Amino acid sequence: MDLKDVLYEKTNGTATITINRPEVYNAFRALTVRELIWAFRDAWDDNSVGVVVLTGAGDKAFCTGGDLTSRDEKGYEDSKGLGGGVGLEIETLHSVIRDIPKPVIAALNGYAIGGGHVLQVICDLTIASEQAILGQVGPKVGSYDAGYGTAYLSRIVGEKKAREIWYLCQKYSAAEAQQMGLVNKVVPHEKLAETVEDWCNQIIRKSPTALKMIKYSFNADTANIHGIAQMGLGSVAMYYKTEEALEGKNAFIEKRPVDFNKFRK
Repeated sequence: MDLKDVLYEKTNGTATITINRPEVYNAFRALTVRELIWAFRDAWDDNSVGVVVLTGAGDKAFCTGGDLTSRDEKGYEDSKGLGGGVGLEIETLHSVIRDIPKPVIAALNGYAIGGGHVLQVICDLTIASEQAILGQVGPKVGSYDAGYGTAYLSRIVGEKKAREIWYLCQKYSAAEAQQMGLVNKVVPHEKLAETVEDWCNQIIRKSPTALKMIKYSFNADTANIHGIAQMGLGSVAMYYKTEEALEGKNAFIEKRPVDFNKFRK
């Protein structure tokens, strides 16, 4: 595949997938998601790959979710019905990260916000730079993730904290994220690549079949969330067509205060 939005390389048993849109803080569009799916599937099919790393280009952002400049009332760049009608095959991307029979490490080099935060939640492990910032923005910009981004998040940090993350849309430091169990390890920014490589090397020395079955076992306990995610994505497709959702998106793009009060009348 001729990749435009994603960098992909395989070295010594590690496949590294990098979202390469630093000019928009590695926000994804429909093309980005398709390329990410392809890269994960390629790593899945390659028996020489024992672990996958997902990260973002540059030193400012891991991923900040969907690129709102490519979203209208039909969703993101109308993809002819793909992705439950929102124009992004995000459900497929979430599923391939969960289902690939190899550990996936999120390397947070900066902001992990919105849909980007959901991606790191789904990854098996997360190593964060001290400068990483995590959080949700969906209710501020007329969007939400009523699937892995909510139901699975609550398994990780507990329901009270998960509701706080979504209801308040605050930003959390890497240290705060580690304290709540949202990331595994926090390291100085200049040590991020080195630490990720070390964890990858440790994983590669383990039995691939054992790791596969362990991952499947972990996933089995939350497999019902897949159905919740399908319903959630379907509701998002309908929500995007409303004036309320467009108010959040337009306010963000126009750099003005959002006004949701008119939808409470």
